[in-house]
Amino acid sequence: MMNKISHFLFYIASGCLIGVLILQPVNDMVIYHMYEVDSNAQSSWGFIWEQLMESLQGQHIRLTLYYITVGSILGFLVALISRALQSRLTIINSLNEELGKDANSLIAQGEGPELEFKSSLRWDYRETRSNKALEFVILKTISGFMNSNGGSLLIGVDDDGKLLGLEPDYNILHKKDSDGFEQAIITTVSTNLGTDLCQFIHLVFHRINDMEICRIIIKKSPRPVYLTDKGTLQFYLRTGGGTRHLNIQEATEYTKRRWSN
Repeated sequence: MMNKISHFLFYIASGCLIGVLILQPVNDMVIYHMYEVDSNAQSSWGFIWEQLMESLQGQHIRLTLYYITVGSILGFLVALISRALQSRLTIINSLNEELGKDANSLIAQGEGPELEFKSSLRWDYRETRSNKALEFVILKTISGFMNSNGGSLLIGVDDDGKLLGLEPDYNILHKKDSDGFEQAIITTVSTNLGTDLCQFIHLVFHRINDMEICRIIIKKSPRPVYLTDKGTLQFYLRTGGGTRHLNIQEATEYTKRRWSN
């Protein structure tokens, strides 16, 4: 919070200085040449310097306050843009770092606080049929990662790290390929968690031993993420090597600490 305040104060203060030391002299230069103010008595630079000194000495308070206000507004706007770009660059750098990780190495390290395996999106290996209810397990994991510090979800890999591939899921999709699978994931997240959260997941497909798996890189969310289960909002959090459901009191306390700023 203090870093954010300091960020804005720095740009606003800089804007105030720019307003008085740059915007005002530029405007005085325009005025001098447009109206030929005492052009025979002093040079344009002399006129500008005189006006600036008078402003700094408090002789033109209203005019000085005007330039301070304009400068502070410009500084605030620049601070907003700078903050947004900084946040965006952080996401891009983090994503590039994640993309540089090898899929085989991820599988070898096993599940943990920032990594989980799931066998499929909709294909039920126990009942050997399509089971749309399995999407809830995927959504629970995604929301848990978003509510913590993010992580990766590998689909097409069982809990023991055995490759299963995405072929069974592909076969039950309307579009039977990675594009269809990605569309199904995005639609599920958009419908159940919120369209605004789709920007915080990135899908990468890896081919290992002639089998394709999907890696969902999940970034932490700027807001609490809730998942509706049987008409009730549920809050999940990634803790340790699993995704845990928080009761109302735990969720309230956690969200206050996490998103209080």
